Amino acid sequence: MSESISLAEICISSSSKAWKGEGEILATGIGLIPRIAAGLAKLTHNPDLMMTDGETYLISQPAPMGKRDTSNDQVEGYMSYSRVFENLWGGKRHAMVTPTQIDSFGQTNISAIGDYDSPKVQLLGVRGFPGNFINHKNSIFIPNHSVKTFVKGEVDMVSGMGYQNKDLSNGKFEIKLVVTNLGVFDFNGENNNLQLLSLHPGVSIDNVIENTGFDVIIKSDEVTQMPTSDELACIREVLDPQGIRNSIFGE
Repeated sequence: MSESISLAEICISSSSKAWKGEGEILATGIGLIPRIAAGLAKLTHNPDLMMTDGETYLISQPAPMGKRDTSNDQVEGYMSYSRVFENLWGGKRHAMVTPTQIDSFGQTNISAIGDYDSPKVQLLGVRGFPGNFINHKNSIFIPNHSVKTFVKGEVDMVSGMGYQNKDLSNGKFEIKLVVTNLGVFDFNGENNNLQLLSLHPGVSIDNVIENTGFDVIIKSDEVTQMPTSDELACIREVLDPQGIRNSIFGE
């Protein structure tokens, strides 16, 4: 196995910790890095995670990225659309998402950039964000940590609620983990402020401050823990043997 560890692999390993110790909940990784991270969590520190094949079946082994022989899928149950929502509304789901904007309150935006009545850029619409953030915990992956994403003031359109409105949720609202190309964060600082937990190799605190549009609490400036040899084997040989993960950062 190569000794060189890529940024994508560091982010996958760090992101997988979002589901650590959570038991039997539905894990949904939306996007390449979050999806591989959810699979890694199931293969390592939380085998009880419920995971789908991306369509209608619960599987006991995460599906690898890219083309695969679906006859090899180890199906252990049926996860209809209605069952997904039963888990969602009951707070038994933890999704990792990639919003276009996030602010100091933890509010997220995937809808539009600029004035909502005449946006500069029209995006996806709010999609499932309002219900997701009200009903269950979420984590966030950001591949390009910048002031365009971590914005000053409020996001242009609130797609997912933030901590200042958490009392409106069913009590399950939480942004557990935020992983970016610069480091690992959470919103457990004083008054639910964003705080830095670790820096990826070669990244400085100044890099984080300069690329964040609001104040960040520096809880730790330690270097992010590297993936273990077992984690690397899972990523490289089982979850993403075609190396699709490397397209995220052009590695």
